[in-house]
Amino acid sequence: MDRNSAYGLIRQLLVELFEIDAEKITPEADLYQDLDIDSIDAIDLAVEFKKRTGRQLMPDEFKKIRTVGDIVDVVCGFSKGG
Repeated sequence: MDRNSAYGLIRQLLVELFEIDAEKITPEADLYQDLDIDSIDAIDLAVEFKKRTGRQLMPDEFKKIRTVGDIVDVVCGFSKGG
């Protein structure tokens, strides 16, 4: 999955799952402060991502994620690593 595809999917999921205004979702947007995501929401996001892609976001890596761009970095890392 390339960066644009990953970003598009994450953005789509944030809009669909949490009804976040798409204009607020930028690579620099902080999930917790700017987008008002909590830890349960983050788990829901990871579960839905796995359903759509078959790729699991590991909990220890997900804990380090703060921004939308961080998610894209992790997703692209999985893509490069297999």
